[in-house]
Amino acid sequence: MNPYALSTLPINMEFETAKVLKKLTYAHRALAELKGVSKSIPNQTILINTLGLQEAKDSSAVENIITTHDDLYKAELKAKSEISLESKEVQNYIEALKRGFGIVNKQKLLTIRTITEIQATLEKNNAGLRKVPGTTLKNNTTGEVIYTPPQDYQTVVDLMSNLERYINDDDLSDLDPLVKMAVIHFQFESIHPFYDGNGRTGRIINVLYLVLQNLLDLPILYLSKFIISNKSEYYKKIQDVRDDNNFEDWILFILDGVEQTAKDTIRKILQIQSLLLKQKHLIRKNYKFYSQDLLNNLFKHPYTKIEFIENDLKVSRITAASYLNKLSDDGILIKKKLGVTNYYINQELFEILSK
Repeated sequence: MNPYALSTLPINMEFETAKVLKKLTYAHRALAELKGVSKSIPNQTILINTLGLQEAKDSSAVENIITTHDDLYKAELKAKSEISLESKEVQNYIEALKRGFGIVNKQKLLTIRTITEIQATLEKNNAGLRKVPGTTLKNNTTGEVIYTPPQDYQTVVDLMSNLERYINDDDLSDLDPLVKMAVIHFQFESIHPFYDGNGRTGRIINVLYLVLQNLLDLPILYLSKFIISNKSEYYKKIQDVRDDNNFEDWILFILDGVEQTAKDTIRKILQIQSLLLKQKHLIRKNYKFYSQDLLNNLFKHPYTKIEFIENDLKVSRITAASYLNKLSDDGILIKKKLGVTNYYINQELFEILSK
């Protein structure tokens, strides 16, 4: 028997308690600072590529898909047939994130169709919403079933349609957007609408909702690292809502994650900005071939190669190789071999991202 029956949204209860309102102040302050700091790096692709890849790695790790930073950056250099399964999963995630961001940025909506497209990009299939009973959640110790998601297709469709309205129609609820994000995340994970990829899709929905609400310009607030660090608590808080209707502790947990993650991301962006300025002055002072496109390339791709420079700078292969070799000869980049070709590491950037 299902111990928790999902309600449609909005739920008639008090979400914005005194504790939640107090925590909201700190979470919004950190988020607003992150939004401002992100503008200090004018090329958006740099942050989406670098921080997005970090999130892709961490979000996949929540699902026990483990890869190293080195493997992940090398995967960008290789042919698809040479990439490990784990790295492919991570690359699928960043592709899904970028696709979802592009759609939400254009349409100003986050629909079932977009969510399904995100999941399809993650899983590389077009299975769509689940048409068979979902996986039950069991207690790891006793084996007892503690939660069963909706089992029939029409219920899944109805609940997802309701969630779509809740996400996009602010007249349905006047809750603070961060509180709504916590409710949306709980609801989506409890509907469990897909055969696979629900966790990663749900984490992408989080950040796209922040963009939709204009709390961020770029999808760069990623909760996966926070969830990994507090994985047992994350699952316990979700279950406490199902068992005891304890939304307050769940919302406080998510708000704590938003605040901590925003502060961590601000520090990382400021480090990237500092390094970008340092390398800009160094390359511009010492090399006649300096250009903003070259600098952008070295920060979009922590591991770069001749083809990337050729494409971004519209120069010949010989010229691209000359640029990279001169930068590696002087220690700005580190030159390494991958098979019969060379690649070049922006080591200082790699160290920032892999801390």
